[in-house]
Amino acid sequence: MILINSKLPTVGTTIFTVMSKLAKEHNAINLSQGFPDYPTNPKLIEFVANAMKDGHNQYAPMTGLPVLRELIAEKTTKLYGANYNPETEITITAGGTQAIFTALAAVINPGDEVIIFEPAYDSYSPTIKLLGGLVKPFELHAPDYTIDWEMVKKLFTANTRMIILNSPQNPTGSILNKTDIDALIKLTKNTDILILSDEVYEHIVFDGEKHLSVSIYPELKERSFVIASFGKLLHTTGWKLGYCMAPTKLTSEFRKIHQFNVFSVNTPMQLGIANYLQSENVYENLSSYFQEKRDLFRSLLSNTKFKLLPCKGSYFQCVSFSGISDEKDSDFAKRLVTDFGVASIPISAFYTKNTDDKILRFCFAKEENTLQTAVERLIKI
Repeated sequence: MILINSKLPTVGTTIFTVMSKLAKEHNAINLSQGFPDYPTNPKLIEFVANAMKDGHNQYAPMTGLPVLRELIAEKTTKLYGANYNPETEITITAGGTQAIFTALAAVINPGDEVIIFEPAYDSYSPTIKLLGGLVKPFELHAPDYTIDWEMVKKLFTANTRMIILNSPQNPTGSILNKTDIDALIKLTKNTDILILSDEVYEHIVFDGEKHLSVSIYPELKERSFVIASFGKLLHTTGWKLGYCMAPTKLTSEFRKIHQFNVFSVNTPMQLGIANYLQSENVYENLSSYFQEKRDLFRSLLSNTKFKLLPCKGSYFQCVSFSGISDEKDSDFAKRLVTDFGVASIPISAFYTKNTDDKILRFCFAKEENTLQTAVERLIKI
């Protein structure tokens, strides 16, 4: 018998895979995994198809197609006033998660400590551990999931290497404000602490709020990997296309890893997206588009026994079921699928320790009738 010394002995299958599989088995409405159930713009499909027909089917440059990197640089300057050199500071990746893994692999060494804010996207912690780093979780609390930066400072040691930010945040829908940014600048000043800023929901911010990218602030930009995703922007999560922006020194280290764990990213999709971005203003109306869905979903949920938590960004709505059941959130989420036909994600899956606040996450990036049918079932609880 072959013995394997697992690098991640306590890690199983992700909760997203588990709940989506359960939803399919029970023909349930899947509000668990964060993907739309409506099609992307046919023009985008046409651009990608044309790229294939025109013969753009071989390896793209390791760093990504120049035209796409240039468009990203132009967009970042327009929206945030931040300048990145597309040749030396922008890299196209196979989605946001690959960019996150690569950024961490580029700079985290055994014994390095990485501060994450929980509940947190579930790829952060395993990646840090895989690299020999130490996860230093800082727990945020419902309903607002705000950050007490004075308490964060107490986590700092001589081994603190990185802080991971995620705004708008998955799963809570919270966002960073100017007070957060100012505190972060103050805490990291005169340190070698790096920042990984996961900004894949940058264009989904509600109620007139603005997304505060770390790229806006020179003191943060110089120490940050900024991660973004075309899947969230274009409703094409299955295409797995994203990018990383970082200063030249950080990008150089990023690309050393990227060239060996991915090398090159889907050529016709890169070209198709580049042509589409030049023909459509895809950034301008995304927040209002998803705010309509958020407002509809919240209005419908107000007729259930669930307690709504704030949602300032992303396409996720968290709810408390503490007034409904004393079950563990994982058990309650599974029962929602088997007994009521609606899939969600238990928030405990986003913590490194055993935490159960009786909170679920629903994805509202769905057709209106999907949301209505789902809530019709939830009302029966």
